[in-house]
Amino acid sequence: MNKIEFAEKAINSGVVLPLMQLLRGKITWVEQRVAVRALGHLASHERAFEAIANEFEVEIVELAIELASNCSKTIYKKFLGVKDRKRLKYHCDLLTRGIGGEERENRKAEEWANQLQCWSLYLLNCFACKERSVSIICKKQQFLKDLCGLWGGLGNRKSPGGVGLIRSLCNTTIGRESIANIEEVIVGLCNKSRTCDYWRYMAIDSLLLLLKDTNTRYKVIEIAASFLADLVELKSLKEKDKIGETITQTLLQDYYKIKYGGLKLKNQIAEDALKEIWELKVERRKKEEIISNKEMKERKNLAQIFKRKGNKKFWSGFVEKAVVKYTKALDLCPLKMRKERIVLYSNRAQCYLLLKIPEAAIRDTTRALSLCDGKSLHRKSLWRRSQAYDMKGMAKESLMDCLMFINVNVKIPYYAARMINKQMNATWIFAEAKSKRKAEKRADKSNGEDKVKMMMKIKEKKGLPTVQEESLGERERSKQQGTAKRRREAAGLTAALARVRIV
Repeated sequence: MNKIEFAEKAINSGVVLPLMQLLRGKITWVEQRVAVRALGHLASHERAFEAIANEFEVEIVELAIELASNCSKTIYKKFLGVKDRKRLKYHCDLLTRGIGGEERENRKAEEWANQLQCWSLYLLNCFACKERSVSIICKKQQFLKDLCGLWGGLGNRKSPGGVGLIRSLCNTTIGRESIANIEEVIVGLCNKSRTCDYWRYMAIDSLLLLLKDTNTRYKVIEIAASFLADLVELKSLKEKDKIGETITQTLLQDYYKIKYGGLKLKNQIAEDALKEIWELKVERRKKEEIISNKEMKERKNLAQIFKRKGNKKFWSGFVEKAVVKYTKALDLCPLKMRKERIVLYSNRAQCYLLLKIPEAAIRDTTRALSLCDGKSLHRKSLWRRSQAYDMKGMAKESLMDCLMFINVNVKIPYYAARMINKQMNATWIFAEAKSKRKAEKRADKSNGEDKVKMMMKIKEKKGLPTVQEESLGERERSKQQGTAKRRREAAGLTAALARVRIV
């Protein structure tokens, strides 16, 4: 029996209704995880999908959105944030199979939380791919904003997470219009496109789909142009050749309107980015095609001279002057000299790091990495971009680059291990839930203290006794303090009497 036949048999056996009961949270989050996975498997087959969607489409979509958004909070509140003794025993047994203690339970709970989130997104993707319930998903504005941050963790590298759902939505007209109106989603896609994340090609695809649609193009290009400008020299990505050329053509498809037709973008940074792409990919390329070999050699030599000058300025501590020299070297260096340009971009990025300009460092390191072959990446650029993302507080992006950096190295440097540890803690699926729980506890504690003070004031106003009963510990402390006070008084009296006798 193959999977399709098995799915049809499950539907005919009436399995959907019990699964829906579990999905609604009839028992606990553990059973919800099972239900989401089972429904996801069924929804991936055409006939089974129709049987599910015809009766429970809206409810499944809404429940899946709720689970994907809040599963980490629920699991932390009901399991991970609970003391070991108060946890449900059958949950502990299911997680560890009776072997292991609290640490193993915590690790397994984290793994299951990531799975629950990923499988919920997969279930939603089954509907979005068939252009079903797209309007329901797009109405959830906060959910769309959070999608780029839902990635399933390092344990679910095969799951595209939220970006997979975004790409499916971008294949629909309603989805493109909704996403184009949310700046946070566009920025999230742009940031993902400039990382070493395995699924970044989906982010690039989503942006290209939005840019090719005339209804959403000018909303998106205002934000995306400055980000995608760093990727125009990207050769290949996940079996897609000349991805940089595709990005260039998409961005410049109507640049003549800006250059000659008087069209103005609202964002000057975006317009400058398009101008830079035009000069790099069109004008400069044409110039270098007709340039003589002699002049080409001169430009190479001048670029090397400026590079050496930049190095001297850098090691002398004149970082800003080094940036100027590296910039001149990049302007002179022929486009074909990819290795030399990688080093120049990476060196200038290091200067920007020291000057604490992380965005400029990210741009230069991304350009350096775009010039690399798909097989081997420039190690220093990876590490420098990881540092730049860390400076901006973008933990996930920093983590992805740092992981790629250690994959390139034979030995893991100590500083890289520290960075990974820091970013893994920051990107922990329960990090937000834990911080919120702590904030709630602090708020409850302060509210309790405020209530006590208020009661004391009310009693004082009413003339009621305000003396509170002391606890056993407080009584003991007050007794000891009283004894010590009496001893001090006795000692003082004895000393006074002694002085009187001496006199």
